[in-house]
Amino acid sequence: MSGGSVVERPDGPTAPGALARCPGAFARAWAKAVSGTSYLPMTQAQLEALLQRLTERLAAALAAEPFDLRVGHQVGAELVAAHITSAEGLGRTVEVVQLRLLRDLGLVGEDIEDRLARLLATVATGYARALRDRTLDEQESIRRAVMVARAEAERALRDSEARFRHQATHDPLTDLPNRTLFTERLAAAIESPGRGADRVGVCFLDLDRFQVINDSLGHQIGDGLLVAVADRLRRALGEHLVARLGGDEFVILVERTAGTDDVVKVAEAALAAVGEPALVDGHELTVSASIGIVECPVDGTSPVDLMRAADATLHWAKSAGGARWSLFDADRNRQELARYALSAAIPAALERGEFYLDYQPLTSLRDGTVLGVEALVRWRHPALGVLRPDRFIGLAEETGLIVPLGSWVLAEACREAATWPAAGAAAPFVSVNLAVRQVRRPGLVREVHAVLERTGLPPERLQLEVTESTMMSADEEPVRALRVLADLGVRIAIDDFGTGYCNLAYLRELPVTELKVAGEFVAGLSASADDPTSRTDERILASLVSLAHALNLTVTAEGVETAGQADRLRAIGCDAAQGWHFGRPAPAAQFLDRLA
Repeated sequence: MSGGSVVERPDGPTAPGALARCPGAFARAWAKAVSGTSYLPMTQAQLEALLQRLTERLAAALAAEPFDLRVGHQVGAELVAAHITSAEGLGRTVEVVQLRLLRDLGLVGEDIEDRLARLLATVATGYARALRDRTLDEQESIRRAVMVARAEAERALRDSEARFRHQATHDPLTDLPNRTLFTERLAAAIESPGRGADRVGVCFLDLDRFQVINDSLGHQIGDGLLVAVADRLRRALGEHLVARLGGDEFVILVERTAGTDDVVKVAEAALAAVGEPALVDGHELTVSASIGIVECPVDGTSPVDLMRAADATLHWAKSAGGARWSLFDADRNRQELARYALSAAIPAALERGEFYLDYQPLTSLRDGTVLGVEALVRWRHPALGVLRPDRFIGLAEETGLIVPLGSWVLAEACREAATWPAAGAAAPFVSVNLAVRQVRRPGLVREVHAVLERTGLPPERLQLEVTESTMMSADEEPVRALRVLADLGVRIAIDDFGTGYCNLAYLRELPVTELKVAGEFVAGLSASADDPTSRTDERILASLVSLAHALNLTVTAEGVETAGQADRLRAIGCDAAQGWHFGRPAPAAQFLDRLA
């Protein structure tokens, strides 16, 4: 499908040949973003060269006529082929491309941002498909590795090539057993357990923030630290097989366990050994580690299952702050896999049109008129049914997919709102939530302006809701962007006001027209005025309303579920309310009937 072509810049039109001068800086930024998110079997220079080539393909695709989305699928598959295989790696890729590609390469055009959003969605789709195929391939690869390791061992014994055997099964940097030998020993422990040895354990260890040492002191110092860590693990855990899988990843095999306590003791000994200061080429270095622990019966498991479980558990320890161990939990793992599958399905769901919007009215407490409606995204999942935002918004924010999803919500809400007829003096405004990543994007103002131009929706009929934490960022750019939008006539509201840490003195300087008071305060308004808790919440609400009015702001109370709550809010001067008492989220047609 073709769209508007790349337009002329002051110094001439952007042509594919001109792109060769630009991708280097962007590729370096991309490489820095994904470094450390996955084990990459290549040098930094090789990584930058790969990403520079992919940058050129993305740039050429954006400028091509007709616009071909297949390039996005191919780029996503190449990222997986290059071992950039973590959800964090995909999220950082989406983020850096969304934030910097157009700016760094100087690409402009009538629909260039829309092209980029669609191209990014196909990148994520190609990535997810390739990762699925790779997972199946890796399972077979591990089984093959066991067979290869056995064949190599037999050949080494037959030919008395002990030196060759050692080189084939040991890491050249640390002289620890490598992945091949570890896989062989793990398979042997599972498939041929010794007498009474019906359980096995694995500790998957990864150094915390090791990339910082490489980046600040150089790879020579980093390699020296890896050698020191390997020596300590070898000395502390001499009775167990300790192997280096690559990078800063180590794994410990604990055979003949009597239960999880045996493996936990090994993990704690490993953490203590790693945590001792190390002197490397005159630098005293202190590093911590995270460990994923799996301990289970050998019956019914496999090397693939054990390593996959240990890898997942390692990420739990990392996400909890590092410098600790985490124990595998099957229920949690099933939930994590379901969450990953759901997040990986978002790009394709956007392409298939599975998302839609419901709206909830914002009603005047003075005369009961509908002032506006809040757009709430829903996902009509083909297998799970209709999903509410709490099932997928958090996943989208973690992976960076909130940017294309949020852009779709903004565009769709404005498109629908532009068709609503006026009720009396004016048609209701539509209120759209912006995620932190969206607010901090350099292209926010251009995106909103383009959507308003395309849909014909007047700026004063669009309200953007942001959180207190977004407004209180140390970065001034989001506030400047919101000021520009406010100057255009767009309404700006702070959502869930009262639950964050907004500096009240700073509030008067923000381009805000409305405060939406968190439903926690409204829920405390009971039917009885004699309830001490209810009186406290009412005094808090009255203070917030008074403060807002002093700053010429309107106040909307969220979560209003009863007529009693509405009456008490009206009595303290609250301007508007939102909640089930005034209407549950529903298609826009239901509210248009009320306006007629």
